[in-house]
Amino acid sequence: MRLKCDFGGVLYLVGAGVVVALDRLTKQLAVDRLDLGEVYTVVPGFNLVLVLNQGAAFGFLADSGGWQRWFFVTVGIVISTLIMTILLRKGTGNGFFKLGLTLILGGAIGNIIDRVSQGYVIDFVDLHWQAWHWPAFNVADAGITMGALIVLLDVFGSMRTIPGAR
Repeated sequence: MRLKCDFGGVLYLVGAGVVVALDRLTKQLAVDRLDLGEVYTVVPGFNLVLVLNQGAAFGFLADSGGWQRWFFVTVGIVISTLIMTILLRKGTGNGFFKLGLTLILGGAIGNIIDRVSQGYVIDFVDLHWQAWHWPAFNVADAGITMGALIVLLDVFGSMRTIPGAR
């Protein structure tokens, strides 16, 4: 079986590279300018705080003894490979769908780099309302979240255009 490559899909890979570059740059700035646990208030409801997350989203599995590092790396590589295949394959998805996958890919690679090189993911954005804090996150996490929302919007929007669908 031969993969029919859409060379326009290379632009989506470049877009993922931009997400990775922004993620790396902002993480480095956070490490250079913040002490671990230090809270810097930008505006009410938005802080910068350096957190080293060994788990997944929301710190899930953070205290699991270390096995989760390579599990998350492996899952990230498998998902990234599948997304790259979709982005490069001709006739798969529209531009909106591929934009979502691009953001997910860039975010996944950004966090994989952290896990492989350091054993944890650098988080630094702290959004809160009064005493309620959203778990700290980074540019890669934001890319994954926005990308997933775009993909879901595209999928559910496409379902309305299927003849016979309600």
